[in-house]
Amino acid sequence: MKQVQITLTPPESKRIIAMGVKKLPIVQQALKNGIILVTLGTTNAYVAEELTGRKIDHSRYAAGYIDGTTTVVSPDKRLPMISLKKGKEVGADTIINEMTSQDVVIKGANALDPQGLAGVMLANPVGGTTGSLLGTIAAKGINLVIPVGIEKSIPYHVTEISRRIGIQRCTKATGLPVGMMPLFGTVITEVEALKLLGAGDVFPIGAGGIDGGEGSVTLCVTGDRADEIFELVQKVKEKKGEL
Repeated sequence: MKQVQITLTPPESKRIIAMGVKKLPIVQQALKNGIILVTLGTTNAYVAEELTGRKIDHSRYAAGYIDGTTTVVSPDKRLPMISLKKGKEVGADTIINEMTSQDVVIKGANALDPQGLAGVMLANPVGGTTGSLLGTIAAKGINLVIPVGIEKSIPYHVTEISRRIGIQRCTKATGLPVGMMPLFGTVITEVEALKLLGAGDVFPIGAGGIDGGEGSVTLCVTGDRADEIFELVQKVKEKKGEL
C-alpha cells in the first residue's frame, strides 16, 4: 500500500478542509436542491470560496478571532454571511427560517476535544450567531457541519469547559473573556477532508513548527490514491492555501 507524508500550514489546512467539506454528500445534495448557510469564521471563508468560486477576504469573514488575544472583528468591517439556495447566492439574514432537515449550516470551532467534540468560544453575552442559530438547528434537525483544523485540538473535554467558564465568571483576560458552547454535528478536520478527497487512511504524526510553520500539522496518508493526494497538496502549497 502506498504511503506519503504531508505537512500543512494552517492556511493550507483550511483549504484542504474546505475542499473536503464541498465533497460531503449532504453538502453536495444541498448545493443542488437545498440551502447552505456558511456562518462567519476564517476556516468558513475558505469553505465559502470553494462553494462560490470567488475570492473572499478571510480577515473580514469572521466574528471572533485570536491574534495572541481573544478579540472580535468590528461589526462595521465584517462581511455578511453567505447562503446558497440551489447553488445560487441569496440573502442570509432570515434564511434559517426556510431551512429544513435536508439543508446544511456550516459553523467553525475554536476547540476539538479527545472525543472529537467541537466547541466554540462565545464573546457575545447573548451568544452571537451561535446562540441565535443552534436552537433552530437542533429543533429542525438541520445538518451542522463543523470544519476545524487539528491545530485546535485540546486535551480537555469541551462539555466540562462549557460548565466551568463564562464571561461573567472571568475577572481578567488577555483580550475578551469568553464562554464556550459544544457543537454537535459532523466534524471535518484535515483527516476527514483528505479521506473525502480520496485517501484510504490518514493519521496525524506531528504538529507545530517555526518560521511561518507555526500551527502546522504533519500527516501520513495511505491508499491507492496516495500519490494523487500528494499532488493535490503540492498544488495547494504552491498557492499557500489561496484560491
